[in-house]
Amino acid sequence: MDTAMLSSWWTWLLLPASGAAEHHLPAWAAWHGRLMVLAWAFLLPLGVLAARFFKVVPGQRWPDELDHKAWWHAHRLLQSAGMAAMLAGLWLAWGRGTGAGALAQWHHVLGMAVVVLGLLQTLGGLARGSKGGPTAREGLRGDHYDMTRHRRVFERLHKVVGYAALLLAAAVVVLGLRLADAPRWMWLVIGGWWCAWCMVFVALQRQGRCIDTYQAIWGDDPAHPGQHLPPIGPGIRRYDRDSFARRFGRPPS
Repeated sequence: MDTAMLSSWWTWLLLPASGAAEHHLPAWAAWHGRLMVLAWAFLLPLGVLAARFFKVVPGQRWPDELDHKAWWHAHRLLQSAGMAAMLAGLWLAWGRGTGAGALAQWHHVLGMAVVVLGLLQTLGGLARGSKGGPTAREGLRGDHYDMTRHRRVFERLHKVVGYAALLLAAAVVVLGLRLADAPRWMWLVIGGWWCAWCMVFVALQRQGRCIDTYQAIWGDDPAHPGQHLPPIGPGIRRYDRDSFARRFGRPPS
């Protein structure tokens, strides 16, 4: 490929998707977009992958090794960083750009809905109830260990609202790219990242890595009260010692 062709491709990537000769945005709008894309296209989706597929990590000797907290720390860090980026992006756009046509209005309304869902997720996480269980300092009884109604409602809402927020956020990002007449490279990078995220999601789901939180924390002993309730949410797997070893192999001691 000669230099002229490379230059032509580079120019094509840098031009706005509309084909306009130039691309200019106010600084607040550019940083609003960067922060919201960072939050809703990168950080928060990665936090979802950590929470869904890494409650039992590769190489862990489950059920002899339980309650591996790597997923929890990763989920909390990624979601906290995502919320911080979202709030910073919201602050930059607050009171600006709402009267510039139907596309801007839709971006504003749906974007605010995404912000509300994100904040509800954060507040809901704080209201998840007590943990309990054999190793809990506060005692055996707890909302999670006993799978109380409070805990079951929390899990259903947290999962439904979380995935709904991601889907709606994807639509808002697309509207934002259209509204900003973003350069072609930006569409390709964000679209490619979303495709990669979806492929990883499907691959881990097919591997059986979406393991029930209850079993990840307390194992497969039927004496635990939550073992007698079905897992909450689609595609969540439960194992006993033998079925887990057959699927993932038994790590060396």
